[in-house]
Amino acid sequence: MRAGFPDFRLGNVLATSFTGTLTERRGDAVERIPTTHRLVDWLAVNGLAVDSCTTAQLDRARELRESIHAAATAAAIQNALPPSAVQVINDCSAQGRAAAVLTPEGKRRWRLGSASRVEDALSVIAADAISIIAGERDGRLALCASPTCQAAFFDTSQSRTRKWCDMNTCGNRQKKARFNANQRKNTRSAE
Repeated sequence: MRAGFPDFRLGNVLATSFTGTLTERRGDAVERIPTTHRLVDWLAVNGLAVDSCTTAQLDRARELRESIHAAATAAAIQNALPPSAVQVINDCSAQGRAAAVLTPEGKRRWRLGSASRVEDALSVIAADAISIIAGERDGRLALCASPTCQAAFFDTSQSRTRKWCDMNTCGNRQKKARFNANQRKNTRSAE
């Protein structure tokens, strides 16, 4: 990983992990793929290694990210999907040449086109988004309960009642704030 950049938030669902490359959307936003090299890093960490990335491809990746976020957010609150977001997701899905392959360990991996293009990787991410938004996978789309985050995430917990996109960041931050507020309240009551 390249030094000087915020860590990636890695999850179990490719599409919502990708939307997590922009965090704190309702607060002080943190861009986790600010450069072409950083997008290449994120793709590699997620099993979608590409040879290189142009500024136009980075712009397209961010457009896909925001489209997935918009569509997943709409689906989570049971609103109509934004037509422009649907169009971007569908276009990205159709533009790539990736193939699912089965490993000897019985796992699915993605083989990108012979040139390992960013478009191929984006098509995999778009296809994953289509799968979760269309309700084809076991789980539900939800929004992070953090008022500064509100990230869409895919809840696969047994009860489907998860509140936070990431317990190590948003969940802990909210629990710490609640604990500190209670401490202040108890200190004032004791005086």
